[in-house]
Order: sequence, then C-alpha cells, then structure tokens
Amino acid sequence: MEPVSSSIAAFLKFYGMMIVTTLAILMVATVVLMMRMPRSPQEWVTGLICTVVSSLAGGAFIIVKFGLHQWVTDIWGMIALGGFFFACGLPGWALVRWVFNFIDQREGRTLIEIIREVKGEYKNVKKDNDSPNL
Repeated sequence: MEPVSSSIAAFLKFYGMMIVTTLAILMVATVVLMMRMPRSPQEWVTGLICTVVSSLAGGAFIIVKFGLHQWVTDIWGMIALGGFFFACGLPGWALVRWVFNFIDQREGRTLIEIIREVKGEYKNVKKDNDSPNL
C-alpha cells in the first residue's frame, strides 16, 4: 500500500474512534446528570468532569487490560468499545457525589474524629457479618 493511502486510512480510523469515544462520553454525561440532577452549577461542572475522567480512564483501562486494541479495525468493534467508555462513566459521578456528601456531613470535625467514626462503623459491619443468620 502506498504511504498516502495508508496515512489517510489511519487518520480515518483514528477519527472514527474519536467520534465513538466522544459520543459515548456525551451520552453517559447526559444520562448521569439527568438522573441525578445537580444542586448547583459547581456540582454540575464537578459531575461533568468526574464523568468524563472516569469514562476515559475506565474505558482505556478495560481496553488495555484485555487487549481489545484490534477491535478498532471494525465499526462494530468501535461501537463495543464505546459501550465500555459509556459503562465506565456511569459510576464515576455517583462515587464522587458519595464522597462529597460524606465530607459535607462531617465538616467541622477533626481528622481523628472521622477516623474513629469510620473505624467504629467498620467494626459494626464486621460484627454484623460474623454473626450467624437465623
């Protein structure tokens, strides 16, 4: 294959993957932000950033971990990879929101008090799991 044709083909494959990735990220951001309406503009921006980062990082991790690079050569493979980006973006905003709610509820406390509280909760959960269910 001549250099010009192969360069154009590589560009089109890259362009196609960028479109699939962008669409997946836009869809997951829309779903997440519509299901859990942000309470403020700051929360909206935080949710958008967290969704995009978790989508890209999680999707890239799955692709690299399981060696799915060859799926880019086929349109159906690209759609499947977009599904991975979509699925990885869904829990990102929820996790960040839980962490921020946890921090907001404990505002004004010292780090030692928070560690003691978490340690006590861990012991309670462990004790509940160790007891036999009748």
